[in-house]
Formats: sequence, C-alpha cells, structure tokens
Amino acid sequence: MVTLWYNQPMTLGEQSSTPAIPPSVESTSSPSTAEAKRQKRDMIIAGIIAGLLVLALIGFFIYLLLPTTDPELVVRFKNIFIIYLALETILIGAAIVILVIQIARFTNFMQHEVKPILDSTNETVNTVRGTTEFLSENLVEPTIKLNEYLASIIKLLVAIRTIRK
Repeated sequence: MVTLWYNQPMTLGEQSSTPAIPPSVESTSSPSTAEAKRQKRDMIIAGIIAGLLVLALIGFFIYLLLPTTDPELVVRFKNIFIIYLALETILIGAAIVILVIQIARFTNFMQHEVKPILDSTNETVNTVRGTTEFLSENLVEPTIKLNEYLASIIKLLVAIRTIRK
C-alpha cells in the first residue's frame, strides 16, 4: 500500500486518476497569453497616466510662477522643489544600495551554487570522455580488427573455393 501526496491509499498495481502535480503547483501555473497581454496593456496605460500626471504638475507649477511678482511665493516653490529633489536623491540612493546588494547576492549565488554544478558537470564530461576512450581502445578497435580478419579469411576461402571449381 502506497500513500501519495494527496493522502489517498493506492496499491502498487493501481493507476491513479488524479494528476501527479500537487495543487500548489497547479494554482501557480503561468498566466495565459491573453492574461499576460492584458497585464502588459494595463502597465502601459498606468505608465502613460503617471507621465501625464507629472507633466500636468510641472505645467501647473510653471503656470503659478510665471505671472507672479510675489517673491515669497517663488521662495516657497523653490523650497518645495529643494525638498522634492532631496527626497528623490534619497530614493535613488536607496535604489542604488538595493542594486548593490542584489549584485552581491547574485555573485554569491554564482560562486556557491552555479560554479559547483559546472565543476561537477565538467568532471562528468571528463569521465564520459575517458570511458569512451577506454571503450574505443579496448572494445571497438579489437572488434574492428576481428571483423577485418574474419572478412579476409572469408574472402580467402571464397577465392580457394572458386579456384577448386
């Protein structure tokens, strides 16, 4: 009696009618192409709306600053813009720190996960190469030579037989 992942007992000779994929894997399958196209379209629309909103804000600030002669209003907008640039600089700095951390993690992954796999694969290829050379020298070449000798003996016997007749 074998108990499978869905906890239904089954004898060894019995075939299961349920799929061998656990439900967690089935629910996380990739979205259909129509769903992916819809998501891409929604992202493009959101980007366009965000860009238009930024352009509208810039236009609004320019509109407010152009006709004014009030220096206090200009100084207030200047201070707001400086605060905005400081926040943007902090955001860019945080993004760069996250990028550096991700590069460090990727480098660590390459050194400790991928490199041993490549070394193991290289060792396996070398073993296969040695095995094929061994088989070539000790099995294939003697078999070919034996076939050559047998073919020449058969030709010799056929030649002797034709001479006798």
